[in-house]
Amino acid sequence: MKQEQTAALENKVKNKYGNIAGIIVLKENHTVYEHYFNQCSENDPIHIFSVTKSIISMLFGIALEKSYIKNLDEKVIDFFPAYQIKKKEKTMQHITIRNLLTMTAPYKYRFNPYPKYFSSEDWVISSLDYLGGSGKIGDFKYAPVIGIDILSGILIHATGKSVLTFAQDNLFSPLGISVDKSISFQSKEEQLAFYKSKGENGWVSDPKGTNTAGWGLSLTTNDMAKLGQLYLNEGYWNGRQIVSGKWIEESTQVQSVWKARHLKYGYLWWVIDEAEHSYAALGDGGNAIYVNPKGRIVIAVSSLFAPRVKDRVTFIKRELEPLFQ
Repeated sequence: MKQEQTAALENKVKNKYGNIAGIIVLKENHTVYEHYFNQCSENDPIHIFSVTKSIISMLFGIALEKSYIKNLDEKVIDFFPAYQIKKKEKTMQHITIRNLLTMTAPYKYRFNPYPKYFSSEDWVISSLDYLGGSGKIGDFKYAPVIGIDILSGILIHATGKSVLTFAQDNLFSPLGISVDKSISFQSKEEQLAFYKSKGENGWVSDPKGTNTAGWGLSLTTNDMAKLGQLYLNEGYWNGRQIVSGKWIEESTQVQSVWKARHLKYGYLWWVIDEAEHSYAALGDGGNAIYVNPKGRIVIAVSSLFAPRVKDRVTFIKRELEPLFQ
């Protein structure tokens, strides 16, 4: 019966979710389903887009536990002493790390000025230039790319290491995750090619070498599943505490709400169901790490980039999770 159900699932994926690269389902710490599509394999890193944000959240939890960062209410601008705030800009002085993690920081742009941003030499400074304005601190404003790189700058200033090195030392290596290098682009064409690529191992960086915080990381489906299992295990991996349980609980609870879309947000994690405390890291194209502590289940879905894909949370809740309850 299970074979018939999984065969039906795989047929549905091919017909309705055609850009999926891989699916792994973990139940009670064991792999109960693993399958790959589109000529992809367990060895192929896929660009996970905004799932990168949730990995940045993990790194902030680690940095906080190691006292590189005192608390989330530290002012953002304090980490950039050389940055000159314009005299009329008062809002920026009060924006905190917490505001960035919960998407409650205001920005001066109405529409993302991507060409100007990507053509700049320093994406962190460019993000700082757009921070603040007349918006209200505390109102939810999702920053898909521009703005979130400030968190990378904070990690660098706080730890004295690149984001990739800090991640390798404190998160990736303990879990057996390999992210080989930083990736930079010489043209728009190279960047667009990376979006659609499979098998490129690395983490995108700006011309100064600062790794992105909102996108740009490539991981295998198994890497994504490991990170989900780490969170389900309350931060433990092979008997070692990698991320504090307190941080995991706090960062996956509702910290802000995108009222216009009725979506709940933690610290760079989406809160799916408060009753079962399920949550997810979600990225463009349909990449997802889904964790349901009540059901003791982790689901990782990697996807090749495609516009306007079917909602992955609905797919996970309706098609995947019921098969492995």
